[in-house]
Amino acid sequence: MSSHHIRPMLYARPADILTEHPIVGLSLAALGGIVLSFHVLRLVRVLVQTYLVPGVSLKKFGAGKGAWAVVTGATDGIGREFALQLAGKGFNVFIASRSADKLNAVASEIEGKYNVKTKTHSIDFSSNDTEAYKALETALSGLEVTVLVNNVGKSYEMPTNFVEHALEEDEAIVAINILSVIRVTKMLLPAMVSGKKGLILNIGSFSGAFPSPMLSVYTGSKSFLQSWSQCLTTELAGTGVRVELVNTYFVVSNLSKIRRPSIIAPTAKAYVRTVLGKIGVPCGSLGRPGAMTPFWSHSIGDWLVQGYAPKGWLLGYINNMHKDIRRRAIRKAERLAKQQ
Repeated sequence: MSSHHIRPMLYARPADILTEHPIVGLSLAALGGIVLSFHVLRLVRVLVQTYLVPGVSLKKFGAGKGAWAVVTGATDGIGREFALQLAGKGFNVFIASRSADKLNAVASEIEGKYNVKTKTHSIDFSSNDTEAYKALETALSGLEVTVLVNNVGKSYEMPTNFVEHALEEDEAIVAINILSVIRVTKMLLPAMVSGKKGLILNIGSFSGAFPSPMLSVYTGSKSFLQSWSQCLTTELAGTGVRVELVNTYFVVSNLSKIRRPSIIAPTAKAYVRTVLGKIGVPCGSLGRPGAMTPFWSHSIGDWLVQGYAPKGWLLGYINNMHKDIRRRAIRKAERLAKQQ
């Protein structure tokens, strides 16, 4: 074959190849259509679940029938709202946290608003003290507990590189974010399984889904919650006990240090209301068993980042963001120190 017959084949445009080979063109178009349709359908499912699909009714777990809900870390923020709103749904409420005075204040508020019973128990979850947990178990004995909200949590005062963390602070994070969840769940889960009725909400964080440099032990503890919750979801299938990891982004609270609500940071009241209305609906956690990302902006953000953000870029972005947060926190601390 002469060279002038070869050159058009070597330098042919893609459009020319598709014209000469229509089957190839149709196959590529069909493949592109399938891939695009898959992503569009996933987005539609996320939007439908986030905005339209209601969650499992709390009546399934004994709301209004004398059942008890246990909430850890219930004196502020999200935990306090879970206690109040579960009481509003008709649950008796058992709240556990470190400060007895704050617990009593929340219990008084609940009893002043709702016709339910309350019990309080003061415990320092950071100590991981066996005797303290025995006392908690004694306080819980005799109660029909059908809802457990593992909300108590601890992070760092500001983002810090692991090499600079105090060991005691890391140990406290593990004790509160992991060991307390395991120990309290061990106390209550057997009776839920026996009674074939229960709901366990493990309050997670986007830091568990997306590793967060400068919060290394905290993000590791939330990653544990994510994996552990999925294991329990699978193990407990068919028992009547539901386990949900509540994938939480920014919420106005003392833990997050966010003071004003925004599109991405709702108030604790708005956030908890959404969670309790979406039990069993993944929303932005689509495709992740035993997980839910119910608040609308968190849901869409979760879907976008999980599906489309390059992980290496994301690690670098979060690291730079935390460096900036740390610089601003240090400058603020220095200003306050000068004012004293």
